[in-house]
Amino acid sequence: MLSVFSCPSRYTQGLNATAQLGAEISSLGLSGPLLVVAAPSALRALADSWRETFERSGMAYAVLTFGRECSLAEIERVKEAARAAKARVVVGAGGGKVLDAARAAAADLHLPVVCCPTIASSDAPCSALSVIYTEEGVFQEFRIYGRNPDLVLVDTRVIAEAPPRFLISGMGDALATVFEARACVLGNVKNMRGGASTRAALAMAELCYRTLLEDGVDALQAAGARRVTPALERIVEANTLLSGLGFESAGLAAAHSVHNGLTAAAATRPFLHGEKVAFGTLVQLVLEGKGKEAVEEVLRFSASVGLPMTLAQVGLSDPDRLLLDSIAARATAPGETIHHEPFPVTPSMVAEAILGADAIGRGWLASATSGAGEGVR
Repeated sequence: MLSVFSCPSRYTQGLNATAQLGAEISSLGLSGPLLVVAAPSALRALADSWRETFERSGMAYAVLTFGRECSLAEIERVKEAARAAKARVVVGAGGGKVLDAARAAAADLHLPVVCCPTIASSDAPCSALSVIYTEEGVFQEFRIYGRNPDLVLVDTRVIAEAPPRFLISGMGDALATVFEARACVLGNVKNMRGGASTRAALAMAELCYRTLLEDGVDALQAAGARRVTPALERIVEANTLLSGLGFESAGLAAAHSVHNGLTAAAATRPFLHGEKVAFGTLVQLVLEGKGKEAVEEVLRFSASVGLPMTLAQVGLSDPDRLLLDSIAARATAPGETIHHEPFPVTPSMVAEAILGADAIGRGWLASATSGAGEGVR
């Protein structure tokens, strides 16, 4: 099996980076007309900046306000708008679902795509894939494309202005990266690009995890104060670039499959992708039988930044066995990345691991609340 590493053609990050968006697009030899697919919040925050940067670069553009879900119907709506605008480039601006829809439409139309995340809530921006959901928000499928985005531009001023919960969610998504990468390397399975992992991909996953542990709390404090600090810059890079390249070129495993299973429960849908992935990471560690030290490190980090570590914290206070079994069945469906684990995984194993992770998380929280000390028992 050949080793494969993939990445965007260009990654640009920094304070007020949106002002350079037109110039960055031009530097890649791309030109308008552009279709900007924008979340409502992105449109409110960036409309003036887009007008200025695209006018300076002589680019015509149209804006389409994104709907609620990255669904098949929404992708078709984006494609229709791109055709109407005679777009030569599709620009996505917003959260992960906006970027996924922009990527999907651009791929279908054989157009370049530019991703401008306005929140650092997931590792989606750099990837060559989209996660497709039903109109009700239930995970439906992955779509994998032949190329990564032509440009990923991250304006950390915009990121700092967003609610801190999104940054926390991004850290939850990034938290899974190293554990899933290690599982895929151990199992010698194909990554998201159809090849073996490279040492570079695993090294990025490891650096992502170290950055979370070292800078997560400070970055969250900066986000709460709406300040762009070196710690915030490093966490934004970890959430977006390091996690994105790590998951795509090393691979996904149980944590993201548990997330997909959780989407089958309606009560979890108000929770963000990274919040559910964070709990899925704990489930993966239990499933793999990881030792106390590794589990406690994840628990300490999760507690320090406010990530979920129990079922109740992702909306499932007391799930009955039927619901738990349906989550486990969805998490282990054919083609799910949980089968990248270096051992066979069954629905019953996942159901037990979910309950085990929940018990560990509840025990940790109870110890912290009582002041009796923390620890996995």
